[in-house]
Amino acid sequence: MTAVTSSIDPADVARFAALAETWWDPKGPFAPLHRLNPARLAFIRQRSLAHFHRDGAKRAPFEGLRLLDVGCGGGLLTEPMSRLGFSVTGVDASEENIATARAHGEALGLAIDYRAATVEGLLAAGEAEFDVILNMEVIEHVADPGAFLRDCARLLARGGLMIVATLNRTAASLALGKIAAEYVLRWVPAGTHDWRKFLKPDELRDFLAEERLEVEGPFGLALNPLTGRWTLGDDAKVNYMMTVSRPAAKARKARA
Repeated sequence: MTAVTSSIDPADVARFAALAETWWDPKGPFAPLHRLNPARLAFIRQRSLAHFHRDGAKRAPFEGLRLLDVGCGGGLLTEPMSRLGFSVTGVDASEENIATARAHGEALGLAIDYRAATVEGLLAAGEAEFDVILNMEVIEHVADPGAFLRDCARLLARGGLMIVATLNRTAASLALGKIAAEYVLRWVPAGTHDWRKFLKPDELRDFLAEERLEVEGPFGLALNPLTGRWTLGDDAKVNYMMTVSRPAAKARKARA
C-alpha cells in the first residue's frame, strides 16, 4: 500500500518527509497549521455534530463512528479526533510522517491506527468504509486531484461526511498564500505550494459531478494579520473548506 500511485506526487512526499520531525513544533515549519487548527477543529466538530445528530455536551460525542484522516502528517488533526471519540485511522504516503505521528500518539496513550499508505491502497485492500473522512490541505499536493478526490469519496460510507480543505486559485491566494507566506513572511518553507495546483471550488464540484454525493460550500477561512487568528466566514478567496456527504440508504417500503 506504500507504492507510488496515480495521486502521489513523489516530490511533495519527499518535501514533507524531510520535515517530519518538526510536525509538533508550534514555531517550526508547520506553525501555520498549528495556528489554523482551532478554526479547522471547530468546523469539523460543528459539522459532524449536526450531520450525525450527536450531543456536543458529551465528552466523546462521536463514539462508534470511524474516521479516516487522509494525509495525516504528524497527527495534528488525528489526535483531537481520537479524543472526541472517533475510531481513527490516519494515513500518509510518507513513512517518516507516520513514524512521527505514531510515536507522538503512543506517548499520549492514544489508540490511533496509523498507516504508511495511500487512498488507492486502502481501496485495493478492500478497507471498510468510513463515516467521516478528513481531506485537509492535501489535494493541492497530489498529482491527479480529480482521481484522488473520487477515490477518497469511494471510502465514504452511506450517510457519511467528508470535509475538504484547500486553497483557492485566485490573485489573492497567489499574493498571500504563496508569495507572502513563503517569501515575505516566511511562514512556510519556500516551495511548499505550487499556486498552479490550487483549486477553485467549482473544480472540486466538477470532480464529483458524476458521483451520487452532495457537495456544499465553499466555507471561507480568513486570517487576521494583527492577531494571527483564523476565523470561519464568507471570504473564500484564499483558504476554504467544502463538505461532501453520501446520502443514507433509503428505507425499504414495508410489504403489504
